[in-house]
Amino acid sequence: MPETLTATAFAPFEALAAQLLPYAVDTDDGSHDIAHIHRVFRNAMRIHASEGGIGEVLAAAVLLHDCVAVEKDSPLRAQASRLAAEKASGILAGLGWNDTRIAAVSHAVLTHSFSANIAPESTEAKILQDADRLDAIGMVGVARCFYIAGRMSSGLYDPADPEARDRPLDDRRFAIDHFPAKLLKLSDGFQTAAGRDLATERHERLTHFLSLFHDEI
Repeated sequence: MPETLTATAFAPFEALAAQLLPYAVDTDDGSHDIAHIHRVFRNAMRIHASEGGIGEVLAAAVLLHDCVAVEKDSPLRAQASRLAAEKASGILAGLGWNDTRIAAVSHAVLTHSFSANIAPESTEAKILQDADRLDAIGMVGVARCFYIAGRMSSGLYDPADPEARDRPLDDRRFAIDHFPAKLLKLSDGFQTAAGRDLATERHERLTHFLSLFHDEI
């Protein structure tokens, strides 16, 4: 964890963050690092202020939602949130949390993932899913998209057909294909009113970037 980002950055849950930050990141992936956790936390707290829910459960779920790392191109990718939920449950049990609250955190972690495709049922789970998806759109989402493409050795775009008009989308080969394949679809699936408001603004930034990108190439 960078020295510039400590538990105090997770106010008003500094004590909880001090306990859970050692478990929060399990990868060298800069798109799922402690800065990502912090951005999701800030998104979640902003939505929580409007939508309610149990703050401690939400904060724990945010801090542990990526505690098991699975690369985007791994065949286990769809299992990442289940593995993280199981690990989170064990961590919280070791800290003396009761079964009800552990189950609440586990459900939020399990259902946050786009790949898992499991509907969130609790307020905390809906907020975590929205908060995490906000980090996948807008300008941060653009940066993360190209960062991950670099890790996967993908090309930027298909020079023969950059908009995939006469070929199937392939976001493992071409970074820009990830926009229509996934990123541009995310804003339609937000769970909370506050999340949807934030997503609308970031979706517009995403589409503006894509328009400028195609103009330049």
